[in-house]
Parts: sequence; structure tokens; C-alpha cells
Amino acid sequence: MRRNRLPVVVLLIVVSMSTDVCAASPFELKSVKIDLPDSDRMFPAGPGADTINNNCLACHSAGMVLNQPSLSKQAWTAAVDKMINNYKAPVAPENVGAIVEYLTVLKGAK
Repeated sequence: MRRNRLPVVVLLIVVSMSTDVCAASPFELKSVKIDLPDSDRMFPAGPGADTINNNCLACHSAGMVLNQPSLSKQAWTAAVDKMINNYKAPVAPENVGAIVEYLTVLKGAK
């Protein structure tokens, strides 16, 4: 029975290349200071303002959200879901509806 030896050959080539690269070009990790914009701006008053201020301002400014284009309710729902699922925003499920509704009223597509 003939065995396929390709995976072993590829692995040896990759290991050989990686040791050559590491030996040829050492790298150094350096700390970098980044100043992020700071703002005391809150979302405008209205139904759901407390919910969005308490949940969304932990990660980004109100200005960043308010400068987004007007979106449909479906698009705002997708954006909030992305913040929760992809970026791990700590938003309780019971707050999602109020946040989406607030954004749709304030920045909804007309």
C-alpha cells in the first residue's frame, strides 16, 4: 500500500523556512502609547438614552455613533449584534431592543 508523503514534506519545508526567518531577522516587541480621543458627550435625551449611554459609551464615544449614516432598523440591529457577538460588548439581551429602537428613532433611514 502506497502512502502519501506530501504532508510530511510540506511540514518539513515550513519548519525549515520558519527557523531560517527567525535566525535571519530577530524582532523586538516595543510598547507603544496611543492616545484615544476622549469625550464627555452623551447620547441625546429620549426613550432609551440611559440604556445606550450605560452600554455603548464603555467602548466608544457617542460622537462616533452619531456620525454614522442613517440606517434602517434592520441595519442597526445587525450593527448592535456585531458589537455583541464579534467585539464581545457586554450588553444584556434585554437592553438590545431599547438600543436598536433608540438608534432607529435618532439615526434611522428616512
